[in-house]
Amino acid sequence: MNWLKENTAIVRAKMAAEVSKFKNKAFMEAAVSGCALVAAADGSIDSAEKQKMAGFIQRSEELKHFDMRQVIEVFQKAAGDFEFDHAIGKATALKTIGKIKGNDEQARLLVRIVCAIGAADGDFDAKERAVVAEIAHELGLDPAEFDLAP
Repeated sequence: MNWLKENTAIVRAKMAAEVSKFKNKAFMEAAVSGCALVAAADGSIDSAEKQKMAGFIQRSEELKHFDMRQVIEVFQKAAGDFEFDHAIGKATALKTIGKIKGNDEQARLLVRIVCAIGAADGDFDAKERAVVAEIAHELGLDPAEFDLAP
């Protein structure tokens, strides 16, 4: 948590610059799936969370390089998977996120994005932190690098 608090402005500026380098469908889908996974950390994605996430994505410097219709479509599909069955939604999101495994620069950027999503409401709670740590593990990263270790 200290890492995020101390580095938020710096990280956001770097993320915006870095995301433009990764303007590809796999990265966008992984990032949006990560957003949905964090939104579903409490077991479901309610309409308020959908609106919060869609609003964040639309305003996000980190994601604005992508076609917003595609971003929303990917988020809605991920959210629908969670609505159908939480376990299926989680497995599908992690599979999509896993597609960028092996590219450490993209993987680290994705973890920083989902940390920012988790903290967007001012409360990066334990469930959200645990989900982000799981995302980091899925990508072969150490959660401690992002101040997510238990």
